[in-house]
Amino acid sequence: MTTENRSPRPDVSEMKAVHGVFRDTLKAAPKLVGAIEPSNAERRELIANFYENVLSFLHAHHQTEEELYLPLLRERCPGDLDIVERVAEQHAEVLELVAVAESSVASWGAGDDGAQARCGDDLTKLGESLNAHLDQEELEVLPLCADHLSAEEWGAAPGHAMGIYQGDKVWLILGLIRERMTHAQRDEMIANMPPPAVEMWTSFGEQSFKELIAQLGAPLG
Repeated sequence: MTTENRSPRPDVSEMKAVHGVFRDTLKAAPKLVGAIEPSNAERRELIANFYENVLSFLHAHHQTEEELYLPLLRERCPGDLDIVERVAEQHAEVLELVAVAESSVASWGAGDDGAQARCGDDLTKLGESLNAHLDQEELEVLPLCADHLSAEEWGAAPGHAMGIYQGDKVWLILGLIRERMTHAQRDEMIANMPPPAVEMWTSFGEQSFKELIAQLGAPLG
């Protein structure tokens, strides 16, 4: 892609807001999970469902990178294939930890009190491993995306991720991302969301998000 024929460059800094969702929610796991009394089934189900949605979004996030960004970077950045392949290998390693965390979250959420400590530990281990991966993405991969992807190619990711997201609270994910964006990025997000998604967010999603965050009662970031 020559300099003369380049289309507008994407704002890759918005990806740091997405990464911030994973960093902050997983860092909060020991407090959110560990502080619950075994008899408090309602609270247990709330927190378990919260992390089910976060982990589902992590799946969608990585799958989107694998399907949209990495193939283009392999094609356009032959001199940086070691970086691209290293990140792909890290995805596979992280997904193994995601599977472990999903299992313990499901067991705990279903009422297995013995899984509570394991759930907090597994989410913490995932967060520690993921942080190193996200650091490398931000340092090495995002600059490649800024230089070699068009704004349109970069902008296809949010819709793709939401299309494959398997959680039951898409408004939670939108809210968590928006909290970590600048005002300009939030406005841009709304401008590029399809009308049904905008209607969902403005009619009940934003309020539902605020109510759930208040219920969590612990800072996420």
